[in-house]
Amino acid sequence: MITQYLDDMRREFSDYRPSVFVKDLLAGLTVAAVALPLALAFGVSSGADAASGLVTAIFAGLIIGILGGAPYQVSGPTGTMAAILLPLSATYGIQGVLITGFLSGVILLVAALLKAGRLVSIIPSAVITGFTAGIAILIAGGQIDHFFGTTSSGSTLLQSLASYRTLGFAVQWQPLMFGLLVVFIMVFWPKKWATKLPSSLIAIIVALVVNLIGSFSVIEVGSIPKALILEQRFHFSDISFENLRPFITPAIGVAAIGMVESLLAGAAGEKMTHMKMDPDRWLISQALGNLVMPFLGGVPATAAIARTSVSVKAGMRTRVTNIVHSVVLILSMFLLGPLMGRIPLAALAGVLMITSWRMNDWLSIKRYFKHLYKTSIAQFIVTMAATVIFGLTTAILVGIGLSMVLFVIRSSNLEIAVSNIDERHEKGKNLSAKLTKVRLVYVTGQLFFGSIDNLITALEELQGVSTIILSIRGVPSIDHSAMLELEQLHSSMQNSQIALLFCGLQPQVQRQFSRAGFDDVVGRHNIFANAVEAIDSLQNE
Repeated sequence: MITQYLDDMRREFSDYRPSVFVKDLLAGLTVAAVALPLALAFGVSSGADAASGLVTAIFAGLIIGILGGAPYQVSGPTGTMAAILLPLSATYGIQGVLITGFLSGVILLVAALLKAGRLVSIIPSAVITGFTAGIAILIAGGQIDHFFGTTSSGSTLLQSLASYRTLGFAVQWQPLMFGLLVVFIMVFWPKKWATKLPSSLIAIIVALVVNLIGSFSVIEVGSIPKALILEQRFHFSDISFENLRPFITPAIGVAAIGMVESLLAGAAGEKMTHMKMDPDRWLISQALGNLVMPFLGGVPATAAIARTSVSVKAGMRTRVTNIVHSVVLILSMFLLGPLMGRIPLAALAGVLMITSWRMNDWLSIKRYFKHLYKTSIAQFIVTMAATVIFGLTTAILVGIGLSMVLFVIRSSNLEIAVSNIDERHEKGKNLSAKLTKVRLVYVTGQLFFGSIDNLITALEELQGVSTIILSIRGVPSIDHSAMLELEQLHSSMQNSQIALLFCGLQPQVQRQFSRAGFDDVVGRHNIFANAVEAIDSLQNE
């Protein structure tokens, strides 16, 4: 893998010129402009602070960006991570977030070494869409207090919403003003300007200027230390085998989300750049980044689709873009720290409200409901609800579990067509009388434990037949349970003096026949390449 990485670096920088550096420089500046307000916002929404978000974005660009499996991906703190970490922080404080981040790095490293990145491809798109929508609800719901200036209690969104019954929902106009100001700017900022001046950055700057000029009583970001290693950071002494248990499940969730989001970002980048991503090396780089981040005081990081898209559209050419992005964030931290500390939290809440809306895949959601894709609708709604009610880790399992159940249900619907030979065969007009009792049965679909009963029932209902030709060209696979049922069917047919012939076996089905010894049981002379051969064999008897 190291050799492959070095080969990729030589190819990537083989023709690196000043003109290419200028493109990377401009792309890095653009990405930093997008990443700065999001780093502050996601740092706070993770239950840490703005400084943690900045440190995460900086070192994600330097570690994950440089070592990653693709030059175009940009990593940092994301809303998906924040949705898991915020309730964790409410219970265990910042140390709980840091411990979880470190454990997620360990899990990611193991997953990368086991080449588990390809497993993401088994997650249906509707599950990912529902998962993302649920996260968006959690992010937006988690910002209600900052946005409206209200107070709630509880470690989950539902508990927080329920607490308003007893605590009341007293809106404060000053935080609400800042939140609405940011929302208004981000919604109505011209798209043609957004490529150079991101709406989130402009909105935060305007909110900061208003706060500095006026005399407002709002909660601010607070002091941002001029340090890349924060005072609150992870130490090995913070963990022991006894106190790890509460953090294992959240760490698995963070690692799973990191895998999904990073590889989705990679897929999006591949489509835009036509440059291939090495998923296993990307997971290793992400694992290393998340192993290091807690020791610096940072929260977990993953590749972000939005920032990756901005990087590509801004003209990036190499991973130097990641380095420029990190350097700009470092300069911002050291030179603009006092100013960033004066940003109202309500303004960051406004950024997250719009971000949570935009992170939804509205095109896919509209398609599910417009065309009434029932399976996709069920996957989307159930996964979204599970994300909000039970949490992100459970939601992934629920979504995949539902998808498996729906797949089994769909697969159990076999298409079975029964016909007389004279309806299907060109020689049927001249068949002898005995062959009029032959039935040709076409089967399409998966033959497995959930569908074989349908076939058995259909064949047993045939009356007055002497021979059944079973054409299974439309059957791509057959499992062991179905093989056992076919053996019993063959035995039953023999006792009833009915011949059972097979034709059109696909390679996987043929292997299963041989493996189970069924081709010997039924007789190799009764297995044919196609229906024509089977019918001709009957005519020649």
